Amino acid sequence: MDDAGYSISEVAAAFGLAVSALRYYEEVGLLAPTSRRGRVRYYDRSALRDLAYLQLWRDDGMLSIAETKAVIASETAATRREIVTGARDRLTARIAELTRARAVLDHMLDCPRDRPSECEMTGTHIGERVAAALNRTVVDDGFLPAR
Repeated sequence: MDDAGYSISEVAAAFGLAVSALRYYEEVGLLAPTSRRGRVRYYDRSALRDLAYLQLWRDDGMLSIAETKAVIASETAATRREIVTGARDRLTARIAELTRARAVLDHMLDCPRDRPSECEMTGTHIGERVAAALNRTVVDDGFLPAR
């Protein structure tokens, strides 16, 4: 790579992306090539900074394409905070779901029975789950971390 511009394939390799990802970012308006030479797109350092900023939101912040586009286009901190707060809240809820899933899997790994449904703790939970479903209530038997 040199300061005269970096080809799309050089940028893709340097940033750990597929060339098609860069083309998609262009298609949805998140990134623009600095120039073209023939059919090859080239990016200058400013465009690489834009790409790194985009990756901060997409890869590190785990924002969707739409959220990333909205954050990058936001003109005020208040707008950006609103978008980021919503994304963070959804991520927090997902972390809670994943924590519960891990607790189930950890318990099942520790179950000494050949049939996990015959495990005393699991069997009790299954019974509580059936009762809760029939009573239209929430299972709260201590088997899993709270939601």
